[in-house]
Amino acid sequence: MAAACARTLSKVGWHILESPPCRAGNIASLIPRVPLHGSSRAYRTGGAGFRSKLLFSTPLRGGRVLGCAFLFGGGLGLYQTIKLSVQHHLAEEDVKPSVGGLKLTLYQYKTCPFCSKVRAFLDYHGLPYEIVEVNPVMRKEIKWSTYRKVPIVMVNDDVQLNDSSLIISALKTRLMSKDKTISEILRCYPEMKAVNEKGKEVIEFNNKYWVMVNEAEGQTMYPEKDSRKEEIKWRKWADDWLVHLISPNVYRTTGEALASFDYIVREGKFGTYEGFFAKYVGAAAMFVISKRLKSRHNLQDDVRQDLYKAVNEWVVAIGKKRKFMGGDQPNLADLAVYGILRVMEGLEAWDDMMENTKVKSWYRRMETATKSHKGQTEPALNIDQH
Repeated sequence: MAAACARTLSKVGWHILESPPCRAGNIASLIPRVPLHGSSRAYRTGGAGFRSKLLFSTPLRGGRVLGCAFLFGGGLGLYQTIKLSVQHHLAEEDVKPSVGGLKLTLYQYKTCPFCSKVRAFLDYHGLPYEIVEVNPVMRKEIKWSTYRKVPIVMVNDDVQLNDSSLIISALKTRLMSKDKTISEILRCYPEMKAVNEKGKEVIEFNNKYWVMVNEAEGQTMYPEKDSRKEEIKWRKWADDWLVHLISPNVYRTTGEALASFDYIVREGKFGTYEGFFAKYVGAAAMFVISKRLKSRHNLQDDVRQDLYKAVNEWVVAIGKKRKFMGGDQPNLADLAVYGILRVMEGLEAWDDMMENTKVKSWYRRMETATKSHKGQTEPALNIDQH
């Protein structure tokens, strides 16, 4: 949400500022075609850009002033809604770091489902971490990094982990393999450059869904014959399909879009003018973007049906005899799906999903397991050596 919207609004604002004042016209004619690159960012799942007549239909006057409003309210305002500075965080409770434990710093956008996946993993395993909330427009908090997406996790301030699935796999490997350093583990996930469907060069990571354990460790982690294959399959499903259903459902109608931004503005506790523009301009922009995402991913006219179908498919895959896909305890697929779905909490889409699917029991079990750090019984990390 923060990434796609703030960047879009800032581009709109600059375009208006650079345009000569006019006496009449539709603001839609001033909106540039903003590309939506596929990336691990808040609700950003690809798209071709947008032009809309939904934002305003009244004659444009004082274009430069309005441009300032877009910039200030849309760019800075949205950042202030999620600004957390640097804070110590561990779910809703504080859990003291174990002696010799690692220092983790998570660079994130709070509303990003990929970042939420990482938080779910860290919280479940009871791993203390600090959060640095990244400005989705300027991204100055990660200016030191050549990798320009979030989440990023820094380990002991000098080992950088990129990509949510790689982060989870690498840290899980370290939890299971006490004789490996995090730097050694990272070499198991080589970085590759590829070209996406739009012809843009992107960075991919080999083996990112694999936890690199030996045979004995593998038998402990995957006691059932096909459990590893199943975990990898559904982790990929969460990244390749489920995450693409979030934005079209959260911003399905103008009312839902406004409700989403009303929550952000309320939580941000910032000025009246900034809040006004963040809410109304942001909601309008994301409403339009969500329609393009709906078309890109070939979703039904009623996108709720796609969400319901996907969630029920997940529940069926778990089956009636298991509490989680991991059996009696969540596995990495459970944590990934839970992390993605929980970014909708408090919104109409989440209420509808809970009422119209069979996911509630599993979701509540995941919520309890994550908040109570059920995975903390595993061996504590000690990665003083790299």
